[in-house]
Amino acid sequence: MKWKKDPYFDSIDSIHKSLELKPLISLKNFFISSSSFPDENYSIPISDISKKGSNFGINYKVAVFLRKYPSFFQEFKGPLYNLPWFKLTNEAIELDKKERMVYAEFKDDILERVKKFVLMSGSKKVLPLKIINYLHWYLGLPDEFLNDPFDYIKGYECFRIVEIEDGLKGLAVFEDNNEKILSMMQRNAMKRGVYNGGEDESIAFPLFPSQGMRLKQKIKDWLIEFQKVPYVSPYDDFAYLNPDSDLSEKRVVGLIHEVLSLFVEHAAERKAFLCLRKYFGLPQKVHRAFVRHPHMFYLSLRNNTCTAILKEAYCDDVLTSIEPHPLANVRKEYIRLMSESDVMLRNRRWSNSRRSFDQENVILKDSGSVELV
Repeated sequence: MKWKKDPYFDSIDSIHKSLELKPLISLKNFFISSSSFPDENYSIPISDISKKGSNFGINYKVAVFLRKYPSFFQEFKGPLYNLPWFKLTNEAIELDKKERMVYAEFKDDILERVKKFVLMSGSKKVLPLKIINYLHWYLGLPDEFLNDPFDYIKGYECFRIVEIEDGLKGLAVFEDNNEKILSMMQRNAMKRGVYNGGEDESIAFPLFPSQGMRLKQKIKDWLIEFQKVPYVSPYDDFAYLNPDSDLSEKRVVGLIHEVLSLFVEHAAERKAFLCLRKYFGLPQKVHRAFVRHPHMFYLSLRNNTCTAILKEAYCDDVLTSIEPHPLANVRKEYIRLMSESDVMLRNRRWSNSRRSFDQENVILKDSGSVELV
């Protein structure tokens, strides 16, 4: 099946500007956590961060990055030696307060998503902390979890920090055996009255064909039969499955669907799934699942990367219900503020060019008057 470009999914800013927003949020958090001047909008000298660009995912000069976003960071001359300092704008501080309120108010919801994420790891119900930290942006976890996960999960008895192989620390979930975790697919199918929760029941995946996409007849026939294959919950044990069977593929597709439904933007870089292969029982060539099911997932090639998008989350349909992440709206507000930087820089360039033009006219007039004399 040939990949087909879909302008709608390629134009979703909340997805494609998320990669650009990530270092911005990291820098904003650094300003707040390290500044000695909270009353002065968390001012810090450029020397405090000039050599820490790699910590924030910035591969060029940090000062250039900060000046690229005047709606977030305001530059001024420092108290000594006229060195450049930066501080957060009032708008950035207000959004930070809103973000922290979301983290506090929806902490249970965020950790419930992390719990489900860990429960998809098979019978052991444990994931290395380094994997959760690597995916923390997609899971919507705050810096408090990264700095001290033990303190962050304190009071939540279902979580434990445990030692796993090779000296790694992992996050384990001790679930109630009487509690059955239902996937998003199962809950939606129950709402539609087409699924009772029994074993070997099939659930047809909701399909959202892109405009102009045509499948060969043999692929259509296979897809019809594939929809009839029993649904395997991503929270069930998968050790007994034949990895080359349609049943195993349906589990893999359902697991990817569930993972993306838990993420903030319901999308992620395709390579992010590579670190989950060992723990989630994914095939070595997991990328084939996205290619073989283009009516469920869209692969966007914007920003020189391959981003997997769950179509269902962005297609209006009364029969579907992907729960939005609590952090999604705050990130959209951050992206809107980020877009204001483009306007500010454009106005600044126009003002500078206008000033330069006026100065040239003055010089020409002065030189002309001399010639007349």
